[in-house]
Amino acid sequence: MSKEKDLFVLDRPEILNFLFHPRKESGRTTPAFALNQDIETDDGIHIGARLYLTDPDSPHILFFHGNGEIAEDYDDIGSIYMNFGLNFIVVDYRGYGRSNGMPGIATMFSDAHYALNHFVAWQIQNQRKGRLWIMGRSLGSASAIELAASNPNKIEGLIIESGFAHTLPLLQRLGINTEILSIEDFQVFSNVEKLGRFAGPTLIIHGQYDQIIPLQHGKDLFARSPARRKKMHIINGADHNTLMMIGGKEYFEIIREFTDPVKNP
Repeated sequence: MSKEKDLFVLDRPEILNFLFHPRKESGRTTPAFALNQDIETDDGIHIGARLYLTDPDSPHILFFHGNGEIAEDYDDIGSIYMNFGLNFIVVDYRGYGRSNGMPGIATMFSDAHYALNHFVAWQIQNQRKGRLWIMGRSLGSASAIELAASNPNKIEGLIIESGFAHTLPLLQRLGINTEILSIEDFQVFSNVEKLGRFAGPTLIIHGQYDQIIPLQHGKDLFARSPARRKKMHIINGADHNTLMMIGGKEYFEIIREFTDPVKNP
């Protein structure tokens, strides 16, 4: 798990107010094809997750979303994953969706470990033998890379969408004055360094014109990955929030093909 010193310097209001934008569920009825679960933590927090399930022998994708999203937002997208033969599991952060508590960097990482352990056990209990993949979008890339680097034997591979490689430049781009806060690069966690510890299959998807996390972040992650099987797909014309809209069917086909156990035994 990430070093405490790497997280303490970031868990302060001046940063958290930029990084997290929590909101609760709308109250609308959960679709019939979706299933809600709660993940309990040792400090009494319950983390909400929404599951979009299909064939138990098909790949399972454990997904960590962006900072302005909640699991409920993925109802339509979850059904598309199902249509492509993929099980899709979306996990919220503290304070998001049905989750209680307050979001933070340290708990974001520790809760990701709870989520992974929960769903590894859940797959065994429910005889769901499809391989488990970890996926993170935007801020969620930090949780996904943390799990991949820490638990390579528990997962089949890693998918990163619009992920960031370097924490300090991202904070500065978001408008956080790291000089006033006396934050230096060596004090914060580095996705690109963590990724260097994961040699499993790795897929990186990034928008050509990402205005929040520039394409170079994705390229840096890809360059650092030691995976023997890795792929980077740039969606031409897409920015941070239009990858699926512009990528369309191709977006899902790329994920399905990369995770296909027949094509990649």
